[in-house]
Amino acid sequence: MNIDDLKNVWNEDDSVEETPEISIEQTKKINLPLEKMRKNMRKEFWYTLVVFVFAFFVVAICNAPVKFKLYVLVLVASMAFVTIFFFSKFFKLYKELSNPALQTYDALNDLLMQLNLNKQYYLSFYVSFIPFLVCEIILVIEVVPWMRQLDLLYIVMILIGFVVIGASLVYLSGKRWFEKLYGKYIRQIESLLIELKK
Repeated sequence: MNIDDLKNVWNEDDSVEETPEISIEQTKKINLPLEKMRKNMRKEFWYTLVVFVFAFFVVAICNAPVKFKLYVLVLVASMAFVTIFFFSKFFKLYKELSNPALQTYDALNDLLMQLNLNKQYYLSFYVSFIPFLVCEIILVIEVVPWMRQLDLLYIVMILIGFVVIGASLVYLSGKRWFEKLYGKYIRQIESLLIELKK
């Protein structure tokens, strides 16, 4: 390839069209699902906060041995820390959803990638609770008098069954919950991206 060919290739690369702008009508179509996702994120945050306040309250007033209450409080506090970590990730997405700079195809495509990444965070959030649930079942086995009498093999079977069934249920419910709150809106944005690409 000689110098003239290289110049021609370089000029062809420079002549590539800029990223298409999003029209006002398309912006309105985008803002509707984004606002619904923001609304669902706010609701989910407040529901989660109420659940943790309720959990701490119930543990504090329940009539149980102090040692058991301490263990449960530590578990609930650990769950709260994990939740805070994941909600910090969701909050970044929440701020991005209100970004008025979504005027180009590339910006919208980047947002879609963030939404898909947050889907993985969301499912990880649910899966991260499996160890806590296992710890809770172990506490129940240790505290309930008749369960302490169980054979070790039976306890192991209970724990394995709980992990397998519990993990499956937690994962599937997290996936279903995500689909209900966010999945349909992500698909609307994907279809708008396909429209823009044409």
